[in-house]
Amino acid sequence: MNHPPKIPDPLGDPQEGHILTRAIIDTVREPLIVLDEHLRVVTASRSFYTKFNITHEETRNKLFYALGNGEWNIPALKKLLEEVIPKNRTVEDYEVVHEFRTLGTRAMLINAREIHYDNDRKKMLLSIIDVTDRRRIEHRLEKLSEQKSILLKEMSHRIANSLQLISSILLLKASTVSSDESRHDLEDAHERILSIATVQRHLDPAGLDESIRVGPYLTSLCESLTHSMIGGRKPITITVHAEEGTIGSEEAVSLGLFTTELVINSLRHAFPGGTGAVEITYKANGIKWVLQISDNGIGYTPSIKGQEGLGTSIVASLANQLNAQLVRESSPKGTTITLSYPNS
Repeated sequence: MNHPPKIPDPLGDPQEGHILTRAIIDTVREPLIVLDEHLRVVTASRSFYTKFNITHEETRNKLFYALGNGEWNIPALKKLLEEVIPKNRTVEDYEVVHEFRTLGTRAMLINAREIHYDNDRKKMLLSIIDVTDRRRIEHRLEKLSEQKSILLKEMSHRIANSLQLISSILLLKASTVSSDESRHDLEDAHERILSIATVQRHLDPAGLDESIRVGPYLTSLCESLTHSMIGGRKPITITVHAEEGTIGSEEAVSLGLFTTELVINSLRHAFPGGTGAVEITYKANGIKWVLQISDNGIGYTPSIKGQEGLGTSIVASLANQLNAQLVRESSPKGTTITLSYPNS
């Protein structure tokens, strides 16, 4: 009786193994190990022997955990590998940080998968990827990012403080000039710089893609305006009603400048009697949002000096940057500016 020729085991001992499979395994740069059902080493790739400075003879039929004087005897890893064949599980990117005899402290990613033969024989293919250098680079980049964030925040605060100082100097200068036109121009410049300084102070400069929570942002802006322009000197209130919603930091700059421009304008022109209220309302629905800035002042009339011109152009430009619709409603009982995104 003729028996069929024995087919070499593709994952067997190199002396008996499949030549093509051995060539493929030895070509792979990451270390590969073949283990039997009892987690004994059948064979390994050339990259494994080179990486860990070990030979085939030193590993053959040895328990995986006994290699390198037991340096792979890591309890958590051992538990995982012992479940691969009996429970048909896989191990994917399990990270091990360990002190290795010839390499020192290294971070390794372990991947393991069962190989099931037709004759019910089972083996395990295990790969080891050294990610130590990758982790060092990631850690270095993380530290650099933290340092950049700290520097940006420091620079942001310094810029805001400088703008605040310039704004205060302009206001002091305005009180000393005799010309009404010069005083108006200095006060106008003061308010523009104050608007930019307020927005600058309340934006965290961590990154352009950062999301800003609109409610706390607008509340913080208006608290600063209250402190700077009202203090305890006038019976005027600024109130913010805001729903949950976020926008990108770039949009937040435009939205903040828009809000401060209109609030400052109301504080300056809407209440000649010195008493009044300004309300900021923000509502969001998905990507859509509506911002309303209302006051109960004397209303907007183009004939009032300073209420048209540059301020109106700035507000219209900011609305255009936000791709939002701008609507103004005014009467002797007050003014309401509505900004709706997206522009319909």
